[in-house]
Amino acid sequence: MPGVGCRTVAERDDDVLRVIRPQDGPAATPADVEDAEFGDGVRFYYDFATPDSYLAIERLVHTLGVVPELIPVRRRDLADPATLHPAPGDVAARSAMSDVVAGRHLQPLRWPAAWPFDDELALRAATYARGIGKVAAFSLAALRQAYAGGADLGAEQTVLLAAAACEIHPRALLVGVGTRNVAAALDRAGETARADGVRDLPSVVVGDAVFVGDAGLDAAAAAIDASVA
Repeated sequence: MPGVGCRTVAERDDDVLRVIRPQDGPAATPADVEDAEFGDGVRFYYDFATPDSYLAIERLVHTLGVVPELIPVRRRDLADPATLHPAPGDVAARSAMSDVVAGRHLQPLRWPAAWPFDDELALRAATYARGIGKVAAFSLAALRQAYAGGADLGAEQTVLLAAAACEIHPRALLVGVGTRNVAAALDRAGETARADGVRDLPSVVVGDAVFVGDAGLDAAAAAIDASVA
């Protein structure tokens, strides 16, 4: 798997797209993956429309100490969507998330202008990227565009910018996301998540245990440590 960091991130400023670079701090970088071991039996399920996915992926490898298998999945494909945590939609929830972002020295939170957005295209793109070994790089770039750049991941242009930042050719991506193979792979990811007992996103699966949300990463790390002790 390539590094979870991309060279650049696109940020929307009104109608102008400009390039920004990640700030220094404990955010995900290529070195995190290069220095970590792959975690057999450790899987990270996530989507793009859940803000917690952004918080989790930024510290995923650093916290877990291993590289999990990254599996993009649709929220609606989980067994009981009614149990999913609602995305922060009020001022208090967004303020709390901003505090977490600031405390971790991440790029300042910029809420997507189009909210909530449809992340189906981004999920298909991530599934395509998974097939060519770039799922981590694409997913981090896309989530940063949404929650640090305020961009709409339901828009084709935004998805293509995330792909370009990770050296995925836009034409190849557009062809790939429209194939039956990619659609079927995304469907299978939902089936795998349900079989693993995942009912909320994001989730880390360690063996038979499921750890939910960004808040569950530390417990997941402890479970990984215990499994190799």
